[in-house]
Amino acid sequence: MAEPEEKGTAGSHHPSEPVAAHGSAALEAIGTAAYVVDEQGRIVAVNTRARDLLVRPVEDLLDRDAHDLLHRDAGGDRLPRSRCSMRQAFHEGRTAQGDDDYFERGDGTLLPISWLITPYDLGDRTCGTLVLFHARHPLEAGPPPEPEVKPVPELERLALLAETTTRLTSTLDADEALHRLVALVVPRLADWAVVDLITERDEVWRTLVVHAEGDRLVRHEELEGPMPPVPEASPMPLSKALRGVASTLAGPQTYQGPPDSGIALEQRRLFDATGIHSAAIAPIRSTREVLGALTLGRAKQPEGFTSDGLPLLEDIARRAGLALDNARLYQRQRKVAETMQNHLLPQMPRVPGLEMTVRYLPAPDASHVGGDWYDAFALADGATALAVGDVVGHDLEAAAGMAQLRNMLRAYAWALEEPPSRIAYRLDEAVLHITEVTMATMIFARVEETEDGHWRLTWHNAGHPPPLLISHDGLAHFLTDGHGLLVGTGVRLPRADGSALLPPGSTLVLYTDGLVEEPGRTLDDGLHRLRQHGAALAHRPLSSFTDHLLRRVRPAANDDDVALLALRVPDRPGRTGGGAGLSSDV
Repeated sequence: MAEPEEKGTAGSHHPSEPVAAHGSAALEAIGTAAYVVDEQGRIVAVNTRARDLLVRPVEDLLDRDAHDLLHRDAGGDRLPRSRCSMRQAFHEGRTAQGDDDYFERGDGTLLPISWLITPYDLGDRTCGTLVLFHARHPLEAGPPPEPEVKPVPELERLALLAETTTRLTSTLDADEALHRLVALVVPRLADWAVVDLITERDEVWRTLVVHAEGDRLVRHEELEGPMPPVPEASPMPLSKALRGVASTLAGPQTYQGPPDSGIALEQRRLFDATGIHSAAIAPIRSTREVLGALTLGRAKQPEGFTSDGLPLLEDIARRAGLALDNARLYQRQRKVAETMQNHLLPQMPRVPGLEMTVRYLPAPDASHVGGDWYDAFALADGATALAVGDVVGHDLEAAAGMAQLRNMLRAYAWALEEPPSRIAYRLDEAVLHITEVTMATMIFARVEETEDGHWRLTWHNAGHPPPLLISHDGLAHFLTDGHGLLVGTGVRLPRADGSALLPPGSTLVLYTDGLVEEPGRTLDDGLHRLRQHGAALAHRPLSSFTDHLLRRVRPAANDDDVALLALRVPDRPGRTGGGAGLSSDV
């Protein structure tokens, strides 16, 4: 068996030799006790502060399993691995910290510690873990002294800022970004977090008031709501922050004098209600404007904030400002896009004897607008044109292309009394030359009443999912005739028409691919789901049929927009006649 002093130099299966030789020197520059473990949890480097605090020579530490050697519970017994929060974070390869653990020192005494661990590069594509720790209070007998206020260690500060950046920039929802922000700082830096935001109408709104109860974050909506306007020259901390002037410390005494504004009164109410004895307040800024202020407050934590902690708070608030600004810009774009889409999609004509209803659902995670569209309009010969289509893309450019294509289709269909396949052929000829549309799929159809009172559908399918026809008795099948190439390919091939009589009481469904396509599943799966639910819902009124069909069939993981047009013919044949008006069921 090797002598103890050989543990740091032996072990060809661990990287302890190079790390012990070179990594320990790097650890000496860290201003706290530190050691590094490899992927198996064995110590491969340790600094002098850790050696002294643990009362163990370096050779007794190197190449030893850190958990088995050091980790103990409050009674001094070995800590089961399943109960060790440091061990769990180590296995998950994430940064974590703890404040209520114990190490066993070389003399057999317990060392109460606070710790931080983070992944650490050992070289040669090997990942280890860096462990930083310090004693929670002196080991001598007697009551612990008043807590010493220290700035957050540099490594922990950098880890927190990195996590803040990652979590806040991974969402474009402003409310979600704010909730992530307070979860990052409470209870890590404070008991309480308060977010005041300046709205687009220059009003101040106390948006979030949250405090920690154990591991839970509790929101206090009774302390939230509208705030008085920001005074132009007030020297009070929150007023200065909301003007973007400076970060400031505050306490209950700050707001006990005669108030200089309504905001000062609200701040006094906040301190009285929360019991905060120390607060730090920083502006939330974007690159263009002040968006609000972030307040961290300590009530249960006895340490007060000091000016040393303000730079960290400012860094966090700055990152929050960039995330909020991005979210607001996205929401403005989404609102513009949604308004544009609503104006582009047409009202439906009212055709005597026919029921029609349409729905448009925007893509949930795109820019809230896309190239999916529907249309229905009267033709010069008395028939009614129906169309659904999908222009490639999910942005304002796709929506603009959709409007161009739809208007051209209307013009051709009205001016040329030709079958749908000929209209599609002419549209395909023109689209490459007078539009910016790259490619599009489309179904163009005409529906007209026959002499004996039945309804006939004639259609052409340009690379689009097939229409679904459902009888009154729930027999459902897809109309697969009349299929041709997409519009915009540049390939000139003959196009064919499909034709079918619509059974009395039947329902025709035209839709875009967002209704049936789902990542990880085949198109046949989606079409089967549509046919199954369409048949089951055939007895419902058309508006209810459409809503339930969308709810049941649209995939939960869908990231595409959906346009749907449903048509139902009378349940008895019979000539209806009459003209077309406008329907409100859109």
